Amino acid sequence: MVRRLELTLACGDYEIVRALKEGIVRPEGIELTVLTDMAPSPRHWRFLRGREFDLAEVSGSGYVAARDQDLPFRAIPVFPHRRFRHGFIFINTSKGISKPTDLIGRKVGTKGYLFTAGLWMRGILEHDYGVPHKSIEWLSELDEDVDFTPPPDLKITQIPHEKSLEDMLVEGEIDALLSPDLIRPLTCGDKRVGRLFSNYKAEEIAFYGRTGIFPIMHVVGIKQEIVDRHPWVAINLYKAFDESKSLAMKRMENPRIVPLAWYREAWEEQERILGKDPWEYGLTERNVRNFERLVTYSHDQGLIKRRPPLDELFLNVSEGRKRDEFRI
Repeated sequence: MVRRLELTLACGDYEIVRALKEGIVRPEGIELTVLTDMAPSPRHWRFLRGREFDLAEVSGSGYVAARDQDLPFRAIPVFPHRRFRHGFIFINTSKGISKPTDLIGRKVGTKGYLFTAGLWMRGILEHDYGVPHKSIEWLSELDEDVDFTPPPDLKITQIPHEKSLEDMLVEGEIDALLSPDLIRPLTCGDKRVGRLFSNYKAEEIAFYGRTGIFPIMHVVGIKQEIVDRHPWVAINLYKAFDESKSLAMKRMENPRIVPLAWYREAWEEQERILGKDPWEYGLTERNVRNFERLVTYSHDQGLIKRRPPLDELFLNVSEGRKRDEFRI
């Protein structure tokens, strides 16, 4: 009987990992148990704090902060989750906020300061719209995935346990909220809440046109002890993730599988704007530029003490030039 290394992966229930979850793709030498029922926030906490899983989809900024503190994690350049973020800056509509610079001097909520979504939004507001992150009074709600000591000149307070940032936004106790997800008052049609960018899709397309960046949210982290004992695991996992994504992208080209009237048109629009594979893995030129900006924002906003090169953050998954072309 062939023995396979048993590993547990916690990740989102994405189409691009479905082949891994269902065992259609099996990493060579690995018996993979895939857990997909957890929401992102508890998954990140349980991996970075509790080290409960062998590998996990984890917050990009949380992982970078963990490595800055020499915590025992590594990552492969697999990016299961990306998202443009202009549409996730929410405002109280009674506060006279009509443009980004109106946020200067305001009280703004952020679910957690280390959350990758908030990191990108703060960085974009500062670098693209002239809103310094230190010009805002921040209020956070959740405990951080990694211990974090705010810089002395950063104004940030954690709200009481019984409070909710979404409720505080509705009631006008805060002026705006950066959220990783759509907030309940917006989806319920509460007129006291709106978006900072009403035409957020146009802003996101323009951002991509300027930068070529489709923001990376999450990476696949691996416990250091796994890498130390089984260095071959990184390449085999990377190849399996990539194969699973390729199968998903091929399947998703078929408009019959999605109950949306204009799904195919949306697929073609994505390809026109973002190219053939906006979800690509590996340290390609586009992904390097993308993740280096995440690292820069992390340093600028006080999450890390130095900017590490990407070869310190990601394991080498190269098999050598053209070596995969040889067959017996």
